[in-house]
Amino acid sequence: MKAALIEAPGKVTVTTVPDPTPGPRDVVVDVAACGLCGTDLHILQGEFAPTLPIVPGHEFAGEVVGIGSAVTELALGDRVAVDPSLYCYECRHCRTGHNNMCERWAAIGVTTAGGAAQYAVAPVANCVKLPEHVRTQDAALIEPLSCAVRGYDVLQSRLGAHVLIYGSGTMGLMMLELAKRTGATRVDVVDINPDRLATARRLGVSATATDADELDRPQGWDLVIDATGNAAAIQDGLDRVAKAGTFLQFGVADYATRVTIDPYRIYNQEITITGSMAVLHSYERAADLFATGVLDPDVFISDRIPLDRYPEALEQFAAGQGRKILITP
Repeated sequence: MKAALIEAPGKVTVTTVPDPTPGPRDVVVDVAACGLCGTDLHILQGEFAPTLPIVPGHEFAGEVVGIGSAVTELALGDRVAVDPSLYCYECRHCRTGHNNMCERWAAIGVTTAGGAAQYAVAPVANCVKLPEHVRTQDAALIEPLSCAVRGYDVLQSRLGAHVLIYGSGTMGLMMLELAKRTGATRVDVVDINPDRLATARRLGVSATATDADELDRPQGWDLVIDATGNAAAIQDGLDRVAKAGTFLQFGVADYATRVTIDPYRIYNQEITITGSMAVLHSYERAADLFATGVLDPDVFISDRIPLDRYPEALEQFAAGQGRKILITP
């Protein structure tokens, strides 16, 4: 089959690899669409994946075309979205419900072959069957949405909160949509690229700016969310948290990224600084939310690019052009 392959740091090609074979409790998915994510860039840089080469792609959906000998839950022809998370279920973190901290953490498209290919294999337990009205090619959005749902689990957002989001890419916009539905009084979005803020305004944001100073809120925001992973945005956001407020590190920063904090202010103003990593008990809820129309795929998906152009699509994503870019094998 045809697949994208990250062969070495900085080197990605589209090539032919063996078709996947399902284990007893696996299915083979004919991939309808696979989303690009910041994690793919980190893998390309030589981070995250323990070994290369790897077929990337952890956001995907498609049709079941192969079934393992012990699979009874799904049938050929079923349309599914796939949770890429692979846990050991044996370590202390898994046993205490923190599976995303698994000591043997792995993921489809990160540590095992993923969905940037014509076919991908997945455990049946990781597959969520799609309702009839959900288009298979749109359901790749469920995985990033499940990360956003996990973010709001961590935030424990309270009614009437004033929210500030850094970044109006796919993840920042998803956090905006969830903030609107979790009782926020107002949601403001900051992005240094003014063109990207147009979508936030289309989605009904309270205010947008290229610099938080333009928003004139000296008392700060109850919830500040970084969806960029950029050091300058993170540093600025930490300074915008209101007394008794919370800062969520949601964007994926490079390993070397560093910022400074003011310990006395954290103590004196009872500021919480927390993080949210990937998916945790949130994928099926995200699928349910997606089926109810919490996101408009036609707004969130800016590009659908053939698999043959995967390297080009990755360059476009790295340049910050567009919103969610989907690869269509």
